[in-house]
Amino acid sequence: MSRIIAVANQKGGVGKTTTAVNLAACLAAAGQDVLVVDMDPQGNATSGLGVSLRAEDTSLYHVLIGQAQPGAAMRDTALPHLKILGSEVNLFGAEMELAQLPNRERLLTGALAALGQRFRFIFLDCPPSLGLLTLNALTACQGVLIPLQTEYYALEGLTQLLHTVARVRRAWNQSLKLDGIALTMYDGRNNLCRQVEDDVRGHFKHLVFKTVVPRNVRLSEAPSFGKPAILYDPKSTGSQAYLALARELMVNLRGGGASEGEQTRREAVA
Repeated sequence: MSRIIAVANQKGGVGKTTTAVNLAACLAAAGQDVLVVDMDPQGNATSGLGVSLRAEDTSLYHVLIGQAQPGAAMRDTALPHLKILGSEVNLFGAEMELAQLPNRERLLTGALAALGQRFRFIFLDCPPSLGLLTLNALTACQGVLIPLQTEYYALEGLTQLLHTVARVRRAWNQSLKLDGIALTMYDGRNNLCRQVEDDVRGHFKHLVFKTVVPRNVRLSEAPSFGKPAILYDPKSTGSQAYLALARELMVNLRGGGASEGEQTRREAVA
């Protein structure tokens, strides 16, 4: 069965695209067939995987408005098991156009259904907002993965996002669950980072992944070379963190990483 995961946080700069791209790359390197869907009009996931799209190229925009099938818009990446359904400048105006279409919150759901079980994992890299594109992602996915930067203001946005997830679950997607919260941009030398980690783990318990993604220069450099970190510098601490996070995600999804009570709590929060 395919697992569709929305990587979402309405706050920008929290490592959302970095998480989507590198988790996808780590799973693909392990032999899983993976698709990244770039829901962000900025197109950072697209360029970060070495793909450059022009306005006239077939992209996610054309899929959402019904002008193309997903297969026609997908591009290969440097990893044989990883493909990207990319975005380009046309997606900036898509929210206004999509608002006029029937079943506008389910356009992505219909598009992904056309892929059948072709991919084991589909990661939806959401824009830093709670607009119609993110709503489409939350309606289409089975689980939400929330990257959370270890700083004070990140906690304020987390509560709002969890409320949005709960509303989407009630209105459009009853099977929606929280796959976990991933702490990103962590600096163990910083007292505030450690305090935020303690607060998040204390409140959300086992909803928080054990793996913590550190601040790492290689993670920041890799997108400018159009590569995920495991291809740019596989031995870097950032690469190793995302490999560990990918393993933890797979264990959790198999049911081996959480007790029955913890699984119930995941569903209750989502």
